[in-house]
Amino acid sequence: MDIIITSVIGAIVGIAIGFFIAKMLERSNASKMILRAKKSASSILKEAKSEAETIKKDKILQAKEKFLELKSEHEKVILSRDKKISDAEKRTRDKESQASGELAKTKKLSASLESKQKDFDEKILVLDKKQTEVEKLHRSQVEQLEVISSLSAEDAKSQLMESLKDEAKTQAMAYIQHSVEESKMTAQQEAKKIIINTIQRIGTEEAVENCVSVFNLESDDVKGRIIGREGRNIRAIEAATGVEIIVDDTPEAIILSCFDSVRREIARLSLHKLVTDGRIHPARIEEVVQKTTKQIEEEIIEVGKRTVIELGIHGLHPELIKAVGRMKYRSSYGQNLLHHSREVARLCGVMAAELGLNAKLAKRAGLLHDIGKVPETETEMPHALLGMQLAEKFGEKPEVCNAIGAHHDEIEMTGLLSPIVQVCDAISGARPGARRQVLDSYIQRLKDLEDIAFGFGGVNKAYAIQAGRELRVMVESEKVSDEKAAQLSFEISQKIQTDMTYPGQVKVTVIRETRAVNIAK
Repeated sequence: MDIIITSVIGAIVGIAIGFFIAKMLERSNASKMILRAKKSASSILKEAKSEAETIKKDKILQAKEKFLELKSEHEKVILSRDKKISDAEKRTRDKESQASGELAKTKKLSASLESKQKDFDEKILVLDKKQTEVEKLHRSQVEQLEVISSLSAEDAKSQLMESLKDEAKTQAMAYIQHSVEESKMTAQQEAKKIIINTIQRIGTEEAVENCVSVFNLESDDVKGRIIGREGRNIRAIEAATGVEIIVDDTPEAIILSCFDSVRREIARLSLHKLVTDGRIHPARIEEVVQKTTKQIEEEIIEVGKRTVIELGIHGLHPELIKAVGRMKYRSSYGQNLLHHSREVARLCGVMAAELGLNAKLAKRAGLLHDIGKVPETETEMPHALLGMQLAEKFGEKPEVCNAIGAHHDEIEMTGLLSPIVQVCDAISGARPGARRQVLDSYIQRLKDLEDIAFGFGGVNKAYAIQAGRELRVMVESEKVSDEKAAQLSFEISQKIQTDMTYPGQVKVTVIRETRAVNIAK
């Protein structure tokens, strides 16, 4: 037990001694570390001071260099300014010397002017004295002349003026007359030259339109099929087209007669289709005629388009293009209206070019000058005014509208295109063989016949056939009874007898047809 206590006490004593020794060693180490830290701090301070001195020296050097640069630049600026100032002073001195020289010249000039002014004043005084003397002499001479001639100065002056006036009038009238005659001769020669050149450059063949077409057949056997049983086929064709079909002894041909070339063309094409197809009966005839009518309408539009493209006319309204196409199936005094209008358009273009005017506008006016002859509805208005209204309606220029309306002098001409269109229309119509006056009056008489029939109620179709010796009228069965048909025939004949002048007699035939149509579904 004592041993254990002893050992414990020894251990505690050992620990205390060890702790003390450790503390002593720690103190000695700490003092060493402090010394080392002080040494390193002093060395760092020395290095910092040396670096600071180096940086200070560098900055001072840089500052000195910058100062030198600024100083040199400032000196340069000052030198340039001094140079400019010296140049300005030199220029000023030069100008002062120049101004002093000019001032000296001016003084000399003023001195010479003053001397000249004095001389001039003296001369004026001398002239005034001479003028006074001349006037005195003139008055004395006039008084002497008045005494000698027994006339005053005013009377002599008036007589002299009258004689000079008469002489001047005589010379002026002679000169004017000579100039007018020379101008007329020159103008006539130039106008004839332009017209002849235009006609020579537009050379066209003319053919007078007629009112019949010959339809050729492969054999005479087809004639019987066209006539049909008891003539029903030929009556159906005549009723549907309004064309008279003449079947005579002419071999392998039948004649289509109608004053309206559109109807005649529809009948010709319809017959061609029927003969080619082989089926010829009333129902088929009506169907083919309807299709052919639509085909002709399309062809009219196509003809109008081709015509305006050929003449180089652009921007024409579709309705006017259609009117141009319808000209193909119209005639004016036997002259085909489309051929006539195309020729007038070309003539106008050439003549306008010769005169230095707008050739395209002249062509336009020439092509449209007769569109009033192809209206879809009949009217009593002259064709020139009707054509002008159509052109205005569809946006044509005022020069073109005036040229259309004035080409037969219905209105006053306001532009240079109007007389050109009038002259070219006359040139085209005056070509040998171009027109036949009788045909136009004949066609007008047939149209008047049909118009009289359309003036009565219930009339569906009216065709003038047999060269105007027969008027065939088709009425609506719902509106016109059998008794009314006979009365209508009488009234139409009386109206024709009262309102028209015609050779021979006119037969009025009123046809009333009743159809019952049903559809099986």
